[in-house]
Amino acid sequence: MKVLVTGAAGFIGSHLVRRLLERGDEVRGLLLPGEPDRGLEKLGMEVMRGDLTQPSSIKGVAEGCQKVIHCAMRVIDWGRKKDFFSVGVDGTRYLLEECSGKVERFVFLSSIAAYGPVVHMKDFDEDTPLVRTGIPYADAKIEGEQLVHAYRSRGAMDTTIIRPANVTGPGSVWVRETLDVYQRGPLPLIDGGRYSASLVYVENLVDGIVLALDSETAKGRTYNLRDDYQVTWKEYLESLGALIGKKPIGSLPFSLAFKLGWVCQTIFTPLGIRPPIVAYTVGLTGRDNDVSNRRAKEELGWRTRVPWEEAWSAIEKWVREEYVPHKQRTQSG
Repeated sequence: MKVLVTGAAGFIGSHLVRRLLERGDEVRGLLLPGEPDRGLEKLGMEVMRGDLTQPSSIKGVAEGCQKVIHCAMRVIDWGRKKDFFSVGVDGTRYLLEECSGKVERFVFLSSIAAYGPVVHMKDFDEDTPLVRTGIPYADAKIEGEQLVHAYRSRGAMDTTIIRPANVTGPGSVWVRETLDVYQRGPLPLIDGGRYSASLVYVENLVDGIVLALDSETAKGRTYNLRDDYQVTWKEYLESLGALIGKKPIGSLPFSLAFKLGWVCQTIFTPLGIRPPIVAYTVGLTGRDNDVSNRRAKEELGWRTRVPWEEAWSAIEKWVREEYVPHKQRTQSG
């Protein structure tokens, strides 16, 4: 089987490509022009370069592929609406059109953020209505899902939607970006950090994606993937900060922090400056995101294979041996 993976050199995409190659699949990875391939070409990945926001550059990207896993997206927590929608919505539309009638299965990586990262999501299942909040990343995922449903309904291909919880692992956004925030200044807890961090370790997430890719039952289905880790945001942020000699400073009530996030991003984002506090991150770290993972367990046989102790050990090793603060990365780059 030949699989096309977009965002192949990204955090999730690169882990996914390695897994597919290890089990004997042929993999074509879509990378941006000039984007490093993380050594994946040497491992056997066929590299195709193109920009999802430029449809002419991805012509033929799905030729000869039976299945597609669409991972590409802007994944940091701030930016202009068009930064998220150009890839997450327009890019998804262009890719769906290019794959239409050519591939058997299209797997779309959405996010639990599509439920609306402003409310408690505990026990939300895949049939819970999605809510637009004005947060670009979350709203782009909603529109991306709608496009996927539209192409399936017209018979273009079978589709599956994956909604990961907060993805962690060595070098993930929830590791690297959090450490960068610590380096820039104070990082407060939201509501005391008392809610579950609602994590999914990248290798466990890849387990679920591959299971869904192969499953006949997964056709037309949507799956939440969240590990069963009992880790609060306070525990996670304190442990992560301790690795670089930092710790959270104080705590902000959710409503105040969320308002501050909107104000700050309204001021700083047009200037191209990362806001000191972001509404999207407040929404995730100040609410219970423990969505139901029952469907994935029952229909796919998915489970939390890598326990938290092992996952944390890998994260700790990466931080101690490979993490470079944003300022130093920028200077060296």
